[in-house]
Amino acid sequence: MSKEQKLIEKDGLKVVGETLAKNFGSAILSVKIALDELSVHVETSEIQKVLVFLRDDINCQFKLLMELCGVDYPERENRFEVVYCLLSLSRNIRLKIRVSANERIPVPSVVGVFSSAGWWEREVWDLFGIFFSGHPDLRRILSDYGFEGHPLRKDFPLTGYVEVRYDDSQKRVVYEPVSLTQEFRDFDFMSPWEGIQKVLPGDEKAIDVADKSSKGD
Repeated sequence: MSKEQKLIEKDGLKVVGETLAKNFGSAILSVKIALDELSVHVETSEIQKVLVFLRDDINCQFKLLMELCGVDYPERENRFEVVYCLLSLSRNIRLKIRVSANERIPVPSVVGVFSSAGWWEREVWDLFGIFFSGHPDLRRILSDYGFEGHPLRKDFPLTGYVEVRYDDSQKRVVYEPVSLTQEFRDFDFMSPWEGIQKVLPGDEKAIDVADKSSKGD
């Protein structure tokens, strides 16, 4: 991208930020441009109105919701953020809208604004436990039925709580508490280059032949 194109894009982002601040006032908590990206923090209760405006306003035209994801900041009072990544094809600019949430604060579903949000909101609910009020079918989408907890929270254990195996005697899949055998937890802290074998299995004969031929010379 040329310097002129970057300036045009930055001006476009500035116009969008100013337009939002003008139309929504205190509902816009912060507006900042960093690394040529506009990030806007919005009051959670106003997310639907803001997205409708960004989609339909002639100065915005953000017709595509490219992504919706969750972020976990355990040290904050409202530990979660939901991030909406929008694209305006007519203006060729991208925008990030952020709202805050926690286990008790639901986020209004935006399925009525962007139908593509349906599965993404289910994914965020599944992995973070962020509830979306008004979602037509809010249930887990990646984890199994009866799964406990939300795997992408920072306080979720890396090993999980249960392990799954097929029990041949019962002829079904069973869930058991995680059990890590100590003999398989041997960490030598060597890098892959330090730990690599100098002679790979199967190469011994070729090395012996090479040694003999060099001695014969």
